[in-house]
Amino acid sequence: MRTISIYFLFCIISLSTLSAKGNQAETTSRPKLVVGIIVDQMRWDYLYRYYDKYQNGGFKRLLNEGFSCQNAMINYIPSVTAIGHTTIFTGSVPSIHGIAGNDWLDTKTGKSIYCTDDSTVQSVGIANSKSGRMSPRSLLSTTITDELRLATNFQSKVVGISLKDRAAILPAGHNPTAAFWIDDASGKFISSSYYLKSLPEWVDNFNNSKPIDKLLAKGWSTLLPIEQYTESSADDVSWEGTFKGNNKAVFPYDVAKTYATDHGTLRQMPFGNTLTLQFAKAAIEGYKLGQEKTTDFLSVNCASTDYAGHLFAPNSIEVEDVYLRLDHDLADFFSNLDQKLGKGNYLVFLTADHGAAHAKGFMESTKMPTGLLSKNLKLDLEKTLNKTFGSEKLILGIENFQVTFNKARIDSLNLDFDKIKSVTVKCLLQQDGIQYAVDQDKIAEASIPSPLKEMMINGYNHHRSGSVLMVTLPGWLPAGCSKGTTHSVWNPYDTHIPLIFSGWKIPHGTSHRTIHMTDISATLAALLQIQMPNGCIGTPITEVLNDK
Repeated sequence: MRTISIYFLFCIISLSTLSAKGNQAETTSRPKLVVGIIVDQMRWDYLYRYYDKYQNGGFKRLLNEGFSCQNAMINYIPSVTAIGHTTIFTGSVPSIHGIAGNDWLDTKTGKSIYCTDDSTVQSVGIANSKSGRMSPRSLLSTTITDELRLATNFQSKVVGISLKDRAAILPAGHNPTAAFWIDDASGKFISSSYYLKSLPEWVDNFNNSKPIDKLLAKGWSTLLPIEQYTESSADDVSWEGTFKGNNKAVFPYDVAKTYATDHGTLRQMPFGNTLTLQFAKAAIEGYKLGQEKTTDFLSVNCASTDYAGHLFAPNSIEVEDVYLRLDHDLADFFSNLDQKLGKGNYLVFLTADHGAAHAKGFMESTKMPTGLLSKNLKLDLEKTLNKTFGSEKLILGIENFQVTFNKARIDSLNLDFDKIKSVTVKCLLQQDGIQYAVDQDKIAEASIPSPLKEMMINGYNHHRSGSVLMVTLPGWLPAGCSKGTTHSVWNPYDTHIPLIFSGWKIPHGTSHRTIHMTDISATLAALLQIQMPNGCIGTPITEVLNDK
């Protein structure tokens, strides 16, 4: 009997142990905090173009400790800010998530729609300011931040931060803790009544400390001796834009004087990134992000890289200096996270919403093909349609390299819409700098490379996109870009982006296979063991998951 009792006791203990192990294996493992850093207009090659001048704690830390996807690509057009941020966090494309541009033309009214405009809400932080009348209501699908909130029954905190309203709002999703962006007139971070009734005390304290005055006090000189900026063109070249009130784009800059003239110029200075990351640190402290029971999510957009890029263009000393200073700011930010949360307890991913083309003048100086589209493009098209169909005002406008037609007028005149689109395509193909033009409803029939077809289809939202799409020759820019640069096309300079995961459970490594922007949220969902966003078409990056 004693032997039998001992046997049963052993079985009970064994079963209890197995049960405990089973329960332990089923316990959800997540980092304390997820930090998504989107560096606006960061071309992939900036990781290595300035590598030797980066310090160890910023970009180099990510590359040397994290997992880098070297061939991460945008898989839609147009490649612009609002779509980029939305696609990163939804894993979807404009055709599905509905953010078809920074702005788009309403196909029914012809009115220009800004992606986050919302007249039903009010500014929080600055009374009666239009800059706060924003929300994510135009976004049609969920984000990875939404899904984290849903998975934790809204116990996780989610915060979006940027100088740009759209870059704070769209990543944070539909029901975050808050989103904050800058009000240029006051120089203060604000929000919207969509999120909050009033600003938290920590935000007021940050704003009242006058951080911008402190950042601009010493002016803007190069971080290193200017002769060491061998990766860039000379300081004084004709193709760079200038700050308002400045005659030349040359160092040093009296940025305090420039800012006093126009507060919006802060966005074009490296100190806009510094301010953003300082505010992000204040948010971590103010909301105790990553310091309580559930996993939290912080989305940070460094936007000054975009504004400086537009003004000065990629090969400028100014842009190089912006990145070298951002590298220092990132090192400081990561050090702060280490102290607050412990290294390895938080997950970071860094990517970009799009890249940028080289300036027209720079390309010409190096004998590279380039050009500007005609400033009369819309006028020429209207004249052709009027001559062919005997009617005016058939076009509502051209936005995002797409032609939007006045469908109501076309229908009222009983005109053949397919023929109008066909004539439009033929007219566009006769314009200098246009390589392809296609009826969006007949993309499958067009004689264009398959990768471009897929990008066109992904970027086409029937209610928010124009019916005819044009594709420029490589290196060609819109008529208004005689100085500086822009983006939004399919070419690798606009669509090849950095993508690095680092920190919590991320192996060190590199992949050179093609990975799409739409794969980012699917990978985060797998890492966090939550559902993918409801419009996600991406797949997890298995190398990042460290699957054996």
